[in-house]
This record gives sequence, structure tokens and C-alpha cells, in this order.
Amino acid sequence: MPERNRPHHDHALGHEHDHEHQHPPSAAALRVKALETLLVEKGLVDPAALDAIIETYAEKVGPRNGARVVARAWSDPDYLERLRKDATAAIAELSYEGRQGEHMVIVENDAQTHNLVVCTLCSCYPWPVLGLPPVWYKSDAYRSRAVIDPRGVLREFGLELPEEKAVRVWDSTAEVRYLVLPQRPEGTDGMSEEQLANLVTRDSMIGTGLPLTPEELER
Repeated sequence: MPERNRPHHDHALGHEHDHEHQHPPSAAALRVKALETLLVEKGLVDPAALDAIIETYAEKVGPRNGARVVARAWSDPDYLERLRKDATAAIAELSYEGRQGEHMVIVENDAQTHNLVVCTLCSCYPWPVLGLPPVWYKSDAYRSRAVIDPRGVLREFGLELPEEKAVRVWDSTAEVRYLVLPQRPEGTDGMSEEQLANLVTRDSMIGTGLPLTPEELER
């Protein structure tokens, strides 16, 4: 078992990606919808309360929050410095705080280093900035292989890194939760903070992906 809260150097797996494909709902999604409908019809669930919960995780607690943190760091050097010194406080400046949003630490990607976040013992995850954890993040395969074979895991996510770029794996715990600050894509100098936020993906803040380029965003 790797040492806790330390980066693991070069030495995650069935996974899901957020692609926009026009496929019919999965069997699991249909079962969830059927259960939701049944609970509402029997009066066991208030539709308004259910909508509020969904809105909370879709709009108020989720990857969009983290994307705004990243975009602010890309566009505001002073904010970036505050984020480096005390990520929890800097993130709270944007009103993103709460349970599992404490003890935040930023790890920055650069030309020499790529960072990957995992939780080997459980699935500690910064909900206020990333929302609900994806299924693959909680899987045994990801939690074990991210440490043993990070390049292989990244390759399975479609991310092939140059051999000369180091990969550092950060092990989250209840005491320390990591958020990857991806590199700002080229060709974004004139973009607003909101436009920059649209480039930031959930996977890029975990380290299993990269931000979108302006060209990819337009597709």
C-alpha cells in the first residue's frame, strides 16, 4: 500500500466518458426513471424536493464549480497564488465549500509533470467542486492500477503522454483532497473567464483527461 498523502511517481479499467452520443437510455437509467416515477406516484417523494436535489448536484455542486475555479486561476495571477497557498479558502471565495470540500490542495500540471488523483482506500472526492464521483473513480481497478500503472490507466482514457513527462499520483484522504489544475490550452489568450470555464472537463481536474481546446469546443 502506498504511503498516504504522498505523490507516487510513474511507478485506473472499465470507465465512462462524458461523450455526447445520441444513444437510447441505458437499462440502468430506465430503471432509475421507473423507480422515480413509482415513488412520486405513491406520494413517497415530493417532485419539487427531487428537482431541488437534482439541481443542487447539476448546477450548484459539480464540475462546473471546479471549472470556474480553474478558469479563475488561469486568468487571475493573484487568485492563483491564493489557491496555491490555501486552496480551501480560495475556493470558498467563489462560494464553493461544504462537506468533503475541506482540506483542498491544488496540484498543477505543467510541461514537465502530469498529475493524477486517486483514493486508494476509499473514494474521497471533492464534491463541492466536482459533484458526484464517477463510477470508475470508486472502482477497485482504478484505485489499485492508478498507482501501479498510471500511464496504462491514462492510455485507457485516451490520454497518451510523452515518455519524458513525469506522472505523479496523489492519494486523497479525508484529511487531504486534491484538485488538478490543468494547463491552460494554447490559443485562449483572448477568451473570457466564462469561455475558459467551458474548456475545463471533470476528467481534466482528476487528471484522467485534458481540457478541451477552443477547436474541440466548437465541434
